Amino acid sequence: MPLARSILLFLALESSIWAQDATKALVDQYCIACHSAAIASGGLALDRLDASDPTSAAAEWEAVVRKLDHRQMPPIGMPRPDRATYRVVIHELTEALDSHAAKHPNPGRGATFRRLNRAEYRNAIRDLLALDVDVSSVLPRDESSQGFDNITVGELSPTLLERYLAAARKISRVAVGVPGLSPGGALTILPTDLTQEDRLDGLPFGTRGGAIVEHSFPFDAEYDIRITLSRDRNELVEGLNDPHQVELSLDGEPIERFTVVRPEGRDHGDVDKHLLVRTRIKAGPREISATFLRKSAALIETSRQPHLARFNTARHPRIQPAVYSVSIVGPYNVAGPGETPSRERIFSCHPSQGDDEDACARRILSQLLRRAYRRPISESELAQPLEFYRQGSKEGGFENGVATALRALLVSPEFLFRIERDRPLGNAYEVSDVELASRLSFFLWSSIPDDELISIAERGELRSQLEPQVQRMLGDPRSRALIDNFAGQWLYLRNLDSLTPDRRLFPDFDENLRRSFRRETELLFETIVEEDRSIVELLSADYTFLNERLAKHYGIPHIYGDRFRRVELAEGSHRGGLLSHGSILAVTSYANRTSPVIRGKWILTNILGTPPPPPPPNVPPLEEKVAPGKKLSLRDRMVEHRSNPVCASCHNTLDPVGFALENYDAVGRWRTQDGGVQVDASGVLPDGTAFDGPNEFRNTLLRRPELFVTTAVEKLTTYALGRGLDHNDAPIVRQIVRDAAAGVPPDHYRFSSLVLGVVRSTPFQMRNPR
Repeated sequence: MPLARSILLFLALESSIWAQDATKALVDQYCIACHSAAIASGGLALDRLDASDPTSAAAEWEAVVRKLDHRQMPPIGMPRPDRATYRVVIHELTEALDSHAAKHPNPGRGATFRRLNRAEYRNAIRDLLALDVDVSSVLPRDESSQGFDNITVGELSPTLLERYLAAARKISRVAVGVPGLSPGGALTILPTDLTQEDRLDGLPFGTRGGAIVEHSFPFDAEYDIRITLSRDRNELVEGLNDPHQVELSLDGEPIERFTVVRPEGRDHGDVDKHLLVRTRIKAGPREISATFLRKSAALIETSRQPHLARFNTARHPRIQPAVYSVSIVGPYNVAGPGETPSRERIFSCHPSQGDDEDACARRILSQLLRRAYRRPISESELAQPLEFYRQGSKEGGFENGVATALRALLVSPEFLFRIERDRPLGNAYEVSDVELASRLSFFLWSSIPDDELISIAERGELRSQLEPQVQRMLGDPRSRALIDNFAGQWLYLRNLDSLTPDRRLFPDFDENLRRSFRRETELLFETIVEEDRSIVELLSADYTFLNERLAKHYGIPHIYGDRFRRVELAEGSHRGGLLSHGSILAVTSYANRTSPVIRGKWILTNILGTPPPPPPPNVPPLEEKVAPGKKLSLRDRMVEHRSNPVCASCHNTLDPVGFALENYDAVGRWRTQDGGVQVDASGVLPDGTAFDGPNEFRNTLLRRPELFVTTAVEKLTTYALGRGLDHNDAPIVRQIVRDAAAGVPPDHYRFSSLVLGVVRSTPFQMRNPR
């Protein structure tokens, strides 16, 4: 053996042995006092574990790795090893664990049957039938687990099946355009706290307030459209002090213009009764808009101050009238089904063109079943839908037969459930290309695979074309599902809908601001995805997205109009990155004050990946009242609160990171005082790093970006797999993070690298037998 090689082998062996000794030495010196069999703090007894073979107790050693990597152990105030020792021990443990995982893949098991959640069902209908339906009134809200609502979706109760049957009946008839539908209605009610003093996004310039309603009209027919105005508690139309004009439009083209005048006396019952029109509308998806023509800004002061909340007479009296609802009723005097995107998608042939009806139906249903079931269809599987078609065609002709078969398809378990066939025995195995195609499409699109993806999977070529397909899918508009469903749940954006700050303390908060909060964060995440930027930019961005409403709220000048635009932030700005977004700050606060506990938990869970344990029972609440004449900040009150040892056990972890954002109030505005005293936003991270204020806190997090990236990968993997992660998945997560770290900023940790890492991973590609 050459001398150089011998020396290298000797050094490698010596290094390995030294590292193992270092691990045992660290445990003996710093850990065993609390984690021996006699004490076993946190249920961990390290003296019973073999430091030389971490794979013999992988779950326990993975827990140790996480605590060491985040410098959570030993606790602050106790003797700690130096940085080099931390690095050596973590490296030795993870090297052994990762090597064992590579040789013995354990992909875990997701559900064999997983029902489509509401978002997936809606998207699947959209992509199958080119029909967008609102299923929120038909299907119940999905339960969330592990932070996402695609985890525990399983059983199909009789009540839920009835709802699916009702939805399938309506969807099939609207999609096909089956005649005989009795007039039905669709009612859109605007949020009661929507300020309508200025132009709203999507409505024409020169207008103010109102709404845009997207509606799929099933036939070429006549429809009644009615506008109702907002009223106060006395049933008086709000803000109607002088005449106003209301314009009703279809796809941007005016249909009717009405004048609304204040009646004499207090009888407002008929004020908006004439805001009704019956008009002929072609079938298909259309946009109905109802809005006021804007008056001169010289006449109304609030026209120049759209950031002021004006939405009810209790505390925010409207200065001008507002739209309350828009209703659509019909069809009447039906002329025919028309040419809709749904009919174009469904009817790939027509018997009227010389095709045999049965052969045409077979062709239509074969294509629909292949897309709906996300796989090749056998002749035997086609038999039952064809029988439904024949029954329906006898009753109402060819198209009624197609609608009948479609209704049966939409309640089939093969459509409603994502099904992966189990192998009873053996080792972990690769899922089929067709199953992998479904995993991929529901991950990136929350929907069914398209024809290209299914075709590649049927040929067995998906794995060889995985990267180009992922890039194609990320560039497709359907990847918007990652923003709506993944980011919306990971970052708690969905919680904004139920956000109701105390209006006595925050009188300027309204629906407009709520929408602006959400849009700012969505646009940042959208930029990361569409421009394939580093995921770290979610924290580090030195820009944000603002319209006038949000800019006024943040105190940023020279931003005008309702349009969102990218704004580069000045150096030292208090804005930039998720931790300064009003959306995050508001959903992690109480209605009347900030909450360092909720904010701390959000940061630990969603940014650092170290969620705190649940609170112990019977914890006393924070004393909200302050003695008269005594000035106490929230921090002062929290110090008194955690003087109780029962409270301190959790608050010592939560409070330091939660108080980092204390300069932002409960609706995200910057402040320097709280309760009449100076805000103290200083703290210490578990690794002992001190910071003072949100900017220093953010910079501290960015010194070790891999911790945030690891959390992002864990969230992305949980969402992609539809199951929670355990210690077996930790080596996979580390590998994805390492691979994505290639290059230097800003080329490392790109979003597509994380997605590809998840898609190529053992849990995504494989499955354990039952």
